[in-house]
Amino acid sequence: YRETLEGLGFVVNPYDQCVANATINGSTCTICWYVDDNKISHIDPDVVTNIIEKIEKKFGKMKVSRGRGHDFLGMKIHFHDNGTVSIDMKEYVKGAIDEFPEKISRSASTPATRHLFEVRDGVKELDKENAEIFHSTVAKLLYICKRCRLDIQNAVAFLTTRVSKPDEDDWIKLRRVLQYLKGTIDDKLILGCKNIGKMESFVDAAFAVHKDMKSHTGGGISWGIGILLSMCQKQKLNAKSSTEAEVIGVSDFISNMIWARMFLEKQGYTIDENLLYQDNQSAMKIEENGSKSCSKRSRHIDMRYFFIKDRLETEGIDVVYCPTEFMVADFFTKPLQGKLFHYLKGIIMGHEPLETLTSRFNTTNQERVVEHGKAISNNVIPCAESGSQDSNKRGRQNAEKKNDKFQVVTEEVKLSYADAVRGQG
Repeated sequence: YRETLEGLGFVVNPYDQCVANATINGSTCTICWYVDDNKISHIDPDVVTNIIEKIEKKFGKMKVSRGRGHDFLGMKIHFHDNGTVSIDMKEYVKGAIDEFPEKISRSASTPATRHLFEVRDGVKELDKENAEIFHSTVAKLLYICKRCRLDIQNAVAFLTTRVSKPDEDDWIKLRRVLQYLKGTIDDKLILGCKNIGKMESFVDAAFAVHKDMKSHTGGGISWGIGILLSMCQKQKLNAKSSTEAEVIGVSDFISNMIWARMFLEKQGYTIDENLLYQDNQSAMKIEENGSKSCSKRSRHIDMRYFFIKDRLETEGIDVVYCPTEFMVADFFTKPLQGKLFHYLKGIIMGHEPLETLTSRFNTTNQERVVEHGKAISNNVIPCAESGSQDSNKRGRQNAEKKNDKFQVVTEEVKLSYADAVRGQG
């Protein structure tokens, strides 16, 4: 199939072997395929028709659907007039709920309780039949959360670690996810792009939250509406501190940022602004300075993690401080509850644009650099103490022109959202 497309003048994207592009009549024609399913797009419908006819000559008649709505592998994909795309898996979710042996008659406000990661000793293991049902249901939920329902990804990520020997507590946690899905069965993932040249990534880590004292990494990339690439996984090695856990989290996630940049470049787009948001300033210092910011307590971190410093420079990534209460990746590191869960869910699922969040911590909760009583606006909050000369220049370029000592003053702003965060403990 690839050879056929290349014979038609298409060039395969080296960073995704199932995506090919060709310039036809001055505009790009893109073909994506999965096994025997294809998606073809071009500004001119006649070009699409012509490509389909050429493919059919080689492989036979194909079933073709046109328009803004398409069904694909359990997903209902709809392209909207405002440039966004929505992905709905209502029927697939309904099937998973109906096939569960217990009747799901009630709904839950969140997919998991605060005790999601807790594993108690002495709890009775499930019998063989229920263990197989558990495994099968978790597999279905994994498919759902990776394609549409990012809001259950945290709970599902934990349940996937329990499929080998599930116990009665795990069964209850699985049922809770299904109860949540029942109450939110109409929810959709909405993706859109405000600025293709601006890539915003969030990375966070929850320190020592698992029974074996391993931490949990969360991350996501957005182009303005919804999270397109997300990560929610248990770290593979133990960290000695929250700072080390954050550094490990970035080292795990940064490959997604690099791949996204390279893929888009081969699609003909350039990333002009590449931002990495974090809420741990000690980790930011290590990532920007490498061993220069290490003390005796942090030298035990394997030097491979300092490749982050090199990547930040070669990729042109700016590390930006994000207050914890606005950290989107926090959603993927722990089972949030209440207002905070629903607020971040709205951002992640694309129900609210990302700028409603970033504008709040870039303007209303900004820091001001004060020199001899004169305030200088500083919306991007870098590691001011790290000594790095190359990162986050936009945030402090005026302040760095002079060598005088600066006093950093945090502006206190009362926000209802911040109150909700404090309510999380």
